[in-house]
Amino acid sequence: MQDNSRPEFGVLLLQMGGPETLDDVGPFIKAMLSDKNIMDMCPAARLPLANLIATFRAPRSKRQYQAIGGGSPIGSITQAQADALAKSIAEFGKSVPVRVGMRYTTPSIADGVKSLVKQGVETIVALPLHPQWSKATTGSAFDVVKQVVDSMDCPPAVIYIDEWAKEPGYIHAVADSIKEALAQIPVQELPKTRVLFSAHGLPESYVKRGDPYQVHVCRTVDAVMDVLDMPELSVVTTYQSRMGPVKWLSPSTSDQIQAAAGEGYSSLVIVPITFVSDHLETLYEINIAYRDLAAKAGVKHFVPAASLNESPTFIEALTRLVYRAVTLPK
Repeated sequence: MQDNSRPEFGVLLLQMGGPETLDDVGPFIKAMLSDKNIMDMCPAARLPLANLIATFRAPRSKRQYQAIGGGSPIGSITQAQADALAKSIAEFGKSVPVRVGMRYTTPSIADGVKSLVKQGVETIVALPLHPQWSKATTGSAFDVVKQVVDSMDCPPAVIYIDEWAKEPGYIHAVADSIKEALAQIPVQELPKTRVLFSAHGLPESYVKRGDPYQVHVCRTVDAVMDVLDMPELSVVTTYQSRMGPVKWLSPSTSDQIQAAAGEGYSSLVIVPITFVSDHLETLYEINIAYRDLAAKAGVKHFVPAASLNESPTFIEALTRLVYRAVTLPK
């Protein structure tokens, strides 16, 4: 007999996490760089190097986190997204538990899986909050999910949602954010406005080894532009948050801010295209560092497009992703 008290399935939202306090900054950097999907080298070299880099970078990173309030809001925002998703799913008449699993902070991915299993969940939908697939994000999180599940005596089934770079609801949510940003620019300045789709950077070597991240980023940008239907708009896809001496995907966002000013563009809209919530890269890098850079370059209007966070359109997109995953034949 079927146990009707058991949820039909559960959802695990996967995110990287972030330091909640300044004391968490060093351990967060170390945990991230200790991941073989981030620094692909033998553990004997990777772990000491991760510790060294974390020690070196922590003071600067702490100053940046201090500038946005003393910690990353990504934990609270992701939990709010999980709560909103659970409520959205409930509107379809199903009570489904939604848990958060952070790759480098708490609650961990293991915490999320175990919490769902404890509630009687036999099927978990693993939904990465990374629309564009990369070994360094979705791939890394899936590795941990598999490790946790494989270690269980009675493991749940897991449905993995690999990528959703062109998910219509996500695309429309981004497009809406851009429209709201453009509305803040004086009409007479729009012909001299450039939009930078700023994606998180990735070492070029990943792409050369077959990582589809850059292709997925381009798919997202193309889909957003199709929805906007503004062919007169000047747009460039750029990459931010590069780290270390290796060659990263280009062009960089900082270089393109200066290039746009040099070409006579007086207004800039920066779209955090691969980020679905606010954190250091949006609140500090874009809103503070890039804003300052743009002002020094002579840009008169600098408007960051709002992050998706708990946008109803975005939450609806996540809901559709989940329902498609559990209803399509496996």
